[in-house]
Amino acid sequence: MTLSIDLPEQALARLRAEAHRRGISVDDVVAELASQLPPERGDVRRRRLAFVGAGASKNGITHQVDEALAAGFGRD
Repeated sequence: MTLSIDLPEQALARLRAEAHRRGISVDDVVAELASQLPPERGDVRRRRLAFVGAGASKNGITHQVDEALAAGFGRD
């Protein structure tokens, strides 16, 4: 596939220098850089964080502690 892009001279110079350093073409450097891009958002599975909501349960005494603090527990 052919692609034409306008790059700042400094970016093109860096691509050329990297290609020369590695003994490959600028096309190969660009292709390698493109392959390192993150996947499209549609391909990314959203991770579920196990600890989210851990302290939000109404089971246990958490709600009692909140009520005691709201009522002024420990005020002098």
